[in-house]
Amino acid sequence: MQYEKIARSYKAQSIQTASPGKLVLMLFDGALRFMSAAKRAFEEEEFTKKNEDINNNLIRAQNIVTELQASLDMSVPGDLPGTLYRLYDYVLHQLQQANLKKETAPIVEAEKTINELREAWSEMLTQNPEHNVSGEPGSLSLQA
Repeated sequence: MQYEKIARSYKAQSIQTASPGKLVLMLFDGALRFMSAAKRAFEEEEFTKKNEDINNNLIRAQNIVTELQASLDMSVPGDLPGTLYRLYDYVLHQLQQANLKKETAPIVEAEKTINELREAWSEMLTQNPEHNVSGEPGSLSLQA
């Protein structure tokens, strides 16, 4: 019990002190974690628990992708914001189809897309630490 309280406190502190760029990575990681959990839930024997676990994890992943999509700064010049918006739409559609049809293939597609975006974001932060994301609180938009 005490360990869980300490772990929750540590996690909350790491989120509160993370840079906006790091927060985006954390969102990608969270979405991937929930997608993975949804795939594992397909192995559950008990029908109701299986469907509940699949649904709950896919909804959590969708909520994260929706947050990523809502955080885009569409005023940034160029094609990047629009392209990212459409990619997030694609991921959301895949997750919805996976939940509706109770199939893993759309989850695999969504994972692949999010993983590629995560790797590109991580690389951008590594290559250009000064080209981070907007420093305004609550803003996760990429600055050109």
